[in-house]
Amino acid sequence: MSTIRICIFASGSGTNAEKIIQHFQLKETASVVLVLSNKADAKVLERANKFKVPTHVFNREGFYESNAIIDLLHQYRVTHVVLAGFLLQVPSSLLQAFPNRVLNIHPSLLPKFGGKGMYGMKVHEAVKAASERETGITIHEVNEEYDKGKIIFQATCAIDLSDTPVQIAQKVQALEYNNYPVEIEKWANAFLKGKGM
Repeated sequence: MSTIRICIFASGSGTNAEKIIQHFQLKETASVVLVLSNKADAKVLERANKFKVPTHVFNREGFYESNAIIDLLHQYRVTHVVLAGFLLQVPSSLLQAFPNRVLNIHPSLLPKFGGKGMYGMKVHEAVKAASERETGITIHEVNEEYDKGKIIFQATCAIDLSDTPVQIAQKVQALEYNNYPVEIEKWANAFLKGKGM
């Protein structure tokens, strides 16, 4: 059995989730064992099914008002939680159940262009409006405030003044694909080493 058992939470198309699943398919010590979504029509569910990763859809009420999701994570013996385009705020009960074991990726160089309501194309539009010359990704642990958790990793890319928000998004997405799976693995391994496992 894998020592590191990852659950991915996602709300959308799941391209990052697919890269993560692919990355860990070849690993002996780590695997993606579950994909959860708050949207029944999220494309990420199809992507997970393609790789025979179990999926589960939940509603907002169940997420915030019961321990059903935490119980499900324990049922699958999940050790680490990864957010990949997940738009709901993680409840404190889940953070307490997985202390320092919930990771997120944000499509800007935090603390710039972070916080509630800053996700997806909204971030890239704000970066463009501010005439930034560089942007990037921030991989961070999740706490009870949006985009305020401990930063694990950042990577940057240059922006041309002629770049559209869509072009900025493409540059950032390339950074996500290249770095998120690798950094998840490093983070999870470091946690296990710190615990003496």
